[in-house]
Amino acid sequence: MFVRLQLSRWVLVQVLWAHLLCGWAFGSELTFELPDNAKQCFYEDITIGTKCTLEFQVVTGGHYDVDCRLEDADGTVLYKEMKKQYDSFTFTAAKNGTYKFCFSNEFSTFTHKTVYFDFQVGEDPPLFPNENRVTALTQMESACVSIHEALKSVIDYQTHFRLREAQGRSRAEDLNTRVAFWSIGEAFILLVVSVSQVVLLRSFFSDRKTTTTRVGS
Repeated sequence: MFVRLQLSRWVLVQVLWAHLLCGWAFGSELTFELPDNAKQCFYEDITIGTKCTLEFQVVTGGHYDVDCRLEDADGTVLYKEMKKQYDSFTFTAAKNGTYKFCFSNEFSTFTHKTVYFDFQVGEDPPLFPNENRVTALTQMESACVSIHEALKSVIDYQTHFRLREAQGRSRAEDLNTRVAFWSIGEAFILLVVSVSQVVLLRSFFSDRKTTTTRVGS
């Protein structure tokens, strides 16, 4: 029982370490601020035949939309969308070189955005060097592969829920600000109306001194 527990811990540690190494070696993930009337571009060196995936989402700002454009090494447009809240695009590199993808907020005059993107280059290498062999995997190797795939799904779900939480918090804060300003406006209007009513009522009941003048004597 103790040996099995130690083996399970060793397998889990190895899978976690391999998963972290794969995450560091492949893909770029970033959340950045995109000011109004601004454009931000990123570059990635890709070899021919590599499968890539670009996924992005606007977390905060305005109507939660942004322009996205992806170009290959020769400047050919592979992907172009206007005012998208989120999207995912998968392609296979047809040329060697530096690929460029840009996010633009030039259509917005005063609202800045917070944009998240995940650019995956290539596929994860096999967890074991001989994973693609013809013979079947051992029980321990199968368990490692299953845990590895489950951990990738967990990371994807965590990223998704973090983005949803950040977007919901931004909307709640924006709504709270609007409600606060609306309440201040209503309080000011109520104060002005109350003072005006008091002044008007006092003018009705105030004593007016009448003066008489005699004509001739």
